[in-house]
Order: sequence, then structure tokens, then C-alpha cells
Amino acid sequence: MGRTSEDKQDVYNRLAKENGWRAHSAFKLLQLDEEFHLFQGVMRAVDLCAAPGGWTQVLSQKIGGQGSGHVVAVDLQAMAPLPGVVQIQGDIAQLSTAKEIVQHFEGCPADLVVCDGAPDVTGLHDVDEYMQSQLLLAALNIATHVLKPGGCFVAKIFRGRDVTLVYSQLRVFFSSVICAKPRSSRNASIEAFAVCKGYDPPEGFLPDLTKPLLDHSYDPDFNQLDGPTRVIVPFVTCGVQSTYDSDCTLKKGRLTKICPQDYPISTVATLPPSLAVEDSEMNCSP
Repeated sequence: MGRTSEDKQDVYNRLAKENGWRAHSAFKLLQLDEEFHLFQGVMRAVDLCAAPGGWTQVLSQKIGGQGSGHVVAVDLQAMAPLPGVVQIQGDIAQLSTAKEIVQHFEGCPADLVVCDGAPDVTGLHDVDEYMQSQLLLAALNIATHVLKPGGCFVAKIFRGRDVTLVYSQLRVFFSSVICAKPRSSRNASIEAFAVCKGYDPPEGFLPDLTKPLLDHSYDPDFNQLDGPTRVIVPFVTCGVQSTYDSDCTLKKGRLTKICPQDYPISTVATLPPSLAVEDSEMNCSP
């Protein structure tokens, strides 16, 4: 009989204690390295969301133990020191943290950035996936400040139904994006890891921690829009009686007067015929 997820977790927890690892998550990074050779040629590495330090220990032994290697660990919480590791207690969403990382590397960018951070899970997969994706983007954002061209980025992801969006965002910055699930990760968990190689940001991209990745300011000319794109459709909470009823099914046809309490924002005086609704018995009082 094969081991259950709980049995396998107990095995790695026991092995972590026997081998002196701070957390069983160290085996996840070791197994990822076996598959993708993450540490080959790496002299400078950054561990984001490092506490309690399982991945930092691996980096310390694989890179810091070479003598010329440098490892920087970043977390909001303080953790016990490790040999050959510079610890930064700071927020990965702050520009000052990125500058401090590069300063410890004497102005040189990092070869490898890893992040095993995760929010407190709620058990609601959609919510957990969204929260994890936002943490991933924060880690990616700071990685764009400290990672050298051609560098590698490894981060935890939650494989939900919208995970393809995360893959698409990562492929903008890396030539290779692979989803991997190490043996030490529970089978029942939606946890996986994105292994991104060949950092190659888009032409003209400038890292900026003050705004989200790939966020552009658009100022379109609404007068040049056609059809439904000229109209901003109002959405209201189900059951609200003062405006449109979101549960009401209206007939498609001739446009009739609709008088909600608060008129919807629109760039045109009348709706296009394709969006018109008909309700001949509708009466509205001012």
C-alpha cells in the first residue's frame, strides 16, 4: 500500500529533523535542483519570504559554502542567523529592499531568485490561488530589480483554474517557464513551483515597485470607439431596488426609457440597437 499525503509529510518532517534542516521544505528545493540544475554556475542568490530558513539553508550550503558565493535572505520576520547568509528584515514590495539586496552584492545582479512564501490559506481554492498569485507578482516585481539577464526565478504557485494567467505573466519575462511538483510536496495540495529560466524582460521595460507589473495608463478617445465598447454597462448588487435589477431578464428589442435612481455612466446619449431592451409596461416616476 502506498503512503498517503500525511504519511509522506511525516517522513520528510522526520528526515528534516535528522538532517538538521529547519523545515521539510528544504527537500523541495533540493529535488527541484536535481531536476533543473538550479545552482549550476550560481554565485549570487536571493531567498524571498525566507523564514524559517529551509530554502536559505540549502542556498547556504550549495552556494555560500563555495566561499565566493553570496546569499541574501529577505523576510518581514527575523530568523536565526545562518553562516554565509546576509539577512534583510524588510518588505519585498519596497524599493529600499531591492536596493539593499544589490548593495550586498556590491552592485552586481543576482543569478538566482527563489521564493517559497505563501499566504495563510483559507481552504477556498479560488481565494488562496488569487492571494498566492499576488504574492508571486510581488516577488517577481522585486526580481526584475535584482536579477541579471538570463537569470533564474523559482517561486511557489497554487495550481487553480486561473493558473494559466500566472504562466502567461511569467512568460513575458522568461524564455522558459515550467511547472514542477517535487516529490516532497503533498499530492492532495494544489501547491506547485514555477521554474523560470532565461530572464529576458520586454524591450523598454523599466522595473518599478511603485505600480503593478505590466500596468499601463490608458487615456483612450471614447469618441473613436464603436458599438458596445462605447457604453460602460452598470452592475449593481442583486436585490437592489433603486437601480437596475441584476436578476431581471429583459427582452431584446426597441430601446425604451429606463429611469434608475442613479443614471449609469455612459459616453453616449442612447444605447446601440444591439443593446436595447424593451419593456412597454415600464413606468418610472421622477
